[in-house]
Amino acid sequence: MSAERGLNDAYMNVGTSSFQEFLAATAPDLLPAKRSLPGGDVPDSPHGTTIVALTFSGGVLIAGDRRATMGNLIASRHVDKVFPTDHYSAVGIAGSAGLAIELVRLYQVELEHYEKIEGALLSLEGKANRLAGMIRTNLGLAMQGLAVVPLFAGYDHDAGMGRIFSFDVTGGRYEEFDHHTIGSGSVFARGALKKLWKPGLSSEAATAVAIEALYDAADDDSATGGPDVTRSLWPTVCVITDDGVTSPPADELGAMSRAVIARRTDEAGEA
Repeated sequence: MSAERGLNDAYMNVGTSSFQEFLAATAPDLLPAKRSLPGGDVPDSPHGTTIVALTFSGGVLIAGDRRATMGNLIASRHVDKVFPTDHYSAVGIAGSAGLAIELVRLYQVELEHYEKIEGALLSLEGKANRLAGMIRTNLGLAMQGLAVVPLFAGYDHDAGMGRIFSFDVTGGRYEEFDHHTIGSGSVFARGALKKLWKPGLSSEAATAVAIEALYDAADDDSATGGPDVTRSLWPTVCVITDDGVTSPPADELGAMSRAVIARRTDEAGEA
């Protein structure tokens, strides 16, 4: 009967809690890692850049600029690089933008599928491990120039705090403490975080620190976009606490961004 309906055995067997494993058994060609590139050089494609994450009192925050570059060109000024992945976690992307966004969408379904099958949320450690496995399957494309390197943050209910995880292109997973950055402007953003981060920050203060760090990155890295007052484009921010994932309103982010710009302008005038 299942063959007559075009369904293979994977649809009829006891389900797995991994959507990626289910997809590999039913339609493997839909997985990004199962695609092969034709011969020749990889053409220029949009790349996402700087992401920052930092802990604060009661949770963790992850933020990213809005610029995507393609070689020496600005491919987009409106890209969102930070995405909620479930109720208590979010991921920021750097690397090949199109592939990274596709991986994030697959990861969102992976976590939702687990919750539906198991009737419970996956632990934060489990979420980080699942993401590491998905990155590992992309190693072939990464070796051909289409690397995806995310930064993952979430609230750990067992530990009662926010946590940050970084990854490499081989799927290596590393827990980071206090704050971390990835992307082309990460060196400059990290320098800012080292000076501005301190224990016990409020979520509002942590948001201001993240905007400041992204501003510093944009000041020295052409691939990172700073706050754009002309177009009212502000960094994408996800704040994660035991109440879930929220994003500050655009007017609040705009006010914080304008305050950073005004202070830097005053400092430059005094110099």
